Parts: sequence; structure tokens; C-alpha cells
Amino acid sequence: MRAADRRAAWPAAVTGLVVGALALRLWGLRHGLPFVYNADENAHFVAGAIGMFGHTYNPNYFINPPGFTYLLHAAFQVAFGGRDGVSDAFAADPGDVFAVARAASAVLGAAAAGLLAWAGARLFDRRIALVAGGLLAVAFLPVHYAHLALNDVPTLAPACLALVGVAGVLTRGRLADYALAGAALGLACATKYTAGIVLLPLLAAALLAPAPAPPRRIAGLALAGVLALAAFLLANPYALLDFDAFRDGLSEQSAASSDGGGKLGLTAESGILYYLGSVTWGLGWLPALAALGGAVALARRDWRRAVVLAPPVVLFLLFMGLQDRFFARWLLPVYPLLCLLAAYGAVSLAGWALARVSRPRPAWAAGAAAVALCTQGLVFAIHNDVVLARPDTRALARDWMVANVPPGTKVVIEPVVPDAWATDPGRPSRATGNGARWSKWATSRSRVRNDGTVQRGGVGRIVKLEDYERTLRPELVGEYQRHGYCIVLNGSTQFGRALAEPEEVPQALRYYAELRRAGRVVFAARQPVRTFSFDFSFNSYPLSFARPGPEIVIYRLTGGACGGR
Repeated sequence: MRAADRRAAWPAAVTGLVVGALALRLWGLRHGLPFVYNADENAHFVAGAIGMFGHTYNPNYFINPPGFTYLLHAAFQVAFGGRDGVSDAFAADPGDVFAVARAASAVLGAAAAGLLAWAGARLFDRRIALVAGGLLAVAFLPVHYAHLALNDVPTLAPACLALVGVAGVLTRGRLADYALAGAALGLACATKYTAGIVLLPLLAAALLAPAPAPPRRIAGLALAGVLALAAFLLANPYALLDFDAFRDGLSEQSAASSDGGGKLGLTAESGILYYLGSVTWGLGWLPALAALGGAVALARRDWRRAVVLAPPVVLFLLFMGLQDRFFARWLLPVYPLLCLLAAYGAVSLAGWALARVSRPRPAWAAGAAAVALCTQGLVFAIHNDVVLARPDTRALARDWMVANVPPGTKVVIEPVVPDAWATDPGRPSRATGNGARWSKWATSRSRVRNDGTVQRGGVGRIVKLEDYERTLRPELVGEYQRHGYCIVLNGSTQFGRALAEPEEVPQALRYYAELRRAGRVVFAARQPVRTFSFDFSFNSYPLSFARPGPEIVIYRLTGGACGGR
């Protein structure tokens, strides 16, 4: 290969990597729309970005940092032309607004794969770099969450850019590398607080950098710190301008992760084991083993790089695993480090194995490593995209209700769909007083008193989504029938929690038994995975899934005011 061809091959390979990653993330992007079924996606970043058009730029919400919210605000300005445009678009079809937000997440997720390849080339070589970038491009968890307008995947782009700077600090120790690492770190933290784990690789690289004297390291770290703070405040200015609210948000976030109670349905006892298990499917079995092997091999051959990459993963795993709540996506900030370790381990092992049977070219080892590491992720990511492109079970249930349940009918809908699900987008109904198509029982309010009895009348106390199962009593079925709420929709993302921990909510199980006794099933969208999981009940990782969404069952009650209908 000529020198010019070799120079062109690298940017072409990285471009192809990013394009492929983007294709995986855009496929199925409009799943569920115009309704948004992920509660976090529905409540946080898009809503905040739209709100900024009519109010202050203060997000008044710091449980999650607002960096991604500001980015979406700018994207909506470009896509819809400002306040009036985005308001009109959202009123006509909220799906168009969410599609723009999801596309922003997808683009940043794809960019992260290319940036990780750049970091890998600086840290190791281009073979390992492409394998690491390819793994991040196809791994299931980064691909799946790039389909949602959440901050988990967008955080990976500045985090990987920070690793580009970290690699430069370790190998060259120039001030420009410190500046890049610091500024990108600040942006990453302003997008998701836990991205601050990248600070540890930066500190390790600074201590081990080939600077001529300690003052150079101190100056570099000082520059990185100043730029990190500046970038953080640029993307989160009200952390300073409204410091009390910022501090309260951090405290609330910390309390939510370690409230001592966990969440109903979260049955794993060890967060550390939970996260270790999640890596085997979120990243892949072979990548997980290769990352472990890569860390051991680096510790023996190049301890400086091992210190930069491996300890942050271990410390992050321990920190997150010791919380009371844990979800697989919360481990995403260290996925780039895992990808680099896995690529090094797999390429090294493949080179050693091939050398025993022939005289392979270096590209052969990289090719073998890429196939081994990326196959699982690619298979499951493509399956996930195919599934997301099909109608959701909740969409099928709504189609059935539109065809069979007249407007204005009183219905009970478990909190497995957003409130807007009962409304026709852009066409408010006159059948109810609030524009909804059907008149809904207020599941966000509980009429169950502390002594377990059901109050007659009144609005009841507010119920959080995660506590809904704790408010259920079999007597509620009689209340439904007495007031003429004859259609009851249940979803496995709620009743599955009760089945997972029956000793916690025995009354909920009696409630569902009473529903089966008092009603008949008029619609069901079954799913093959029956055991509740905060991962597999909300994504389509199992290959047995043919469409997205939980299991949905609709009952028609036949007693009381519902008799004879």
C-alpha cells in the first residue's frame, strides 16, 4: 500500500465506523412515538428544553445536570425556529420534537465511537483503536440508550474526547493535551455528574506523564482544572448563579441512589454483582473477559497505561455497586475504558494465537479481535433495532381501545403509559372535561388509607410511579364497578413488580386476583419474558422479543354499574 493510501485509510476507517454506529442508533428512532413510554425521557430533558423558550434559562432542576437540556434547546431553535415553532410542533405531534432530541442523542453516541478510536490510537495504536471504537459502536447498551433522549449516551462523547486528551497527557505531556482533557471533562460532568470518573485517568496520566519536571505537571493540572470548571459552568451556569438549588439537586440525587429502600422489583442484593452481570450483555461476554485479560496483560507489560485505565473502572464499580439502587445504564461512563481494555486484551491474545500457527500480518490479529468482540453486540443491537421499528404493545392496546371503547368511557389505566396516551395528539376530545379521549381513574392518587381501608370520595394522596403497587387493594375493584370504571388496563412493568416481590405487596396480588375474578380479558399483548427486570422489562435485549413494550392485559368488569354492558 502506498504511503498516500495508508494516510487515507485511517480517516476512512474511522468515518466508516462512525457512519455504521449512527445507522444502528437511527434505526428505530421513532419507536413508540408520538407517545414517550420511558418515564425519564418523558419528564426531564425535552420538557426542560421546551420550557426554556417561555421562561428563564435557569433549569430549576439539578438532579441531572442541564448540559444536554441546553443542547436540545439549541437543536429545537434550529429545527423549529424558536418558541412558536416548537410549541406548534409539539401540540400537533410531540413525536416530531422527541425525534429531533433522540437524533441528537444518536449523533453524540456515534461520535463517541469515533472519539474513542482517536483516544485509542494515541494510547496504543490504530489497530487497537479501531477495535475499541468498533466495540463501543455496536455494544448493546450504548446503542439502545442512544434511541432515547436521555443524557446517558450523550455524555460518552465529551468523556471520550477527554480520553483523547488523557492519552496525549500520558504519551506527550503537552499543555494542549491537559487543556483538551480538562475542557472535555467539564462538558462531560455538565451532561452527567458521574462522568467525573474521567478525572481519575487524567490524574494518573499527569503523574506518569513524561514531563521534564514536576512544575510542568502542576501547571498542566492547574490548566485542566481551570478549563474543566469553566466548561462545566458554561454548560451549567446556574450551578453558580443558583448555587443553593444546585446543591439541593446534588443532595437529592445522592439520596435517591442511597435511600436505603431500593425499588420494588429490584431483587438483586449485590449491586457489584448486578453491574458485573450487566456488562456480560450490555457490552458482551467476550468483551468483558477480554477487558479483564487486557487489564492483567497491561499491568505486566505497560503498568503506566494499566494505572490510567483499570483502577477507575474498579473504583466506579465499587462506588455504584454500593448504592441501594442500580441500573445497567448507570455504568455507561466507564464503558469507553472497558472498550479500550478489551481491545488491547483481544488484539494481544489474537496476535499471540496467530503467531503460533503462522506469520500473520498485524491486521489479521485486529480483524480476529474485532469479530470476536463485536459479534454479540452487533447481533443484539440489530435485533433491538428491528424490534424497535415495530409497533409497541401499548400502541396495539391503544388501537384496540380506539376501536372498541367509545370516547368518554370511564377507564382505569395503570401507570405504564404517559398521561398523553389517553389523548389524541393535536385533536383534544370534547368527550371529557380535560381533552382526553377517555375519562381516567386517578391512579396518581391513592384512596387507600394508612390502615389499609379504602376511602370513599376525595382525591387521595399523591402516589409516585414506583409506589403504585403498594397502594393496590382488592377492594378497589369494587370501587371501579361502583363508579362505572369498567375497562381496566394492566401492564407488566407494574404488575411484574408485585410478582417479583410478592411478600412486599401481598395486597397487590389479591387485587390482580380480584380483577381476574370480576372481569374478563378482552385484549392481551403477551411478551415472552415474564420475570420482571429493570433492564429486560424496559429494553428488547432478549432475542425472543418480537416487538417492544411490556405485556398488556385489558379487562372488562361485569359487576356493579358495569353489569350488562
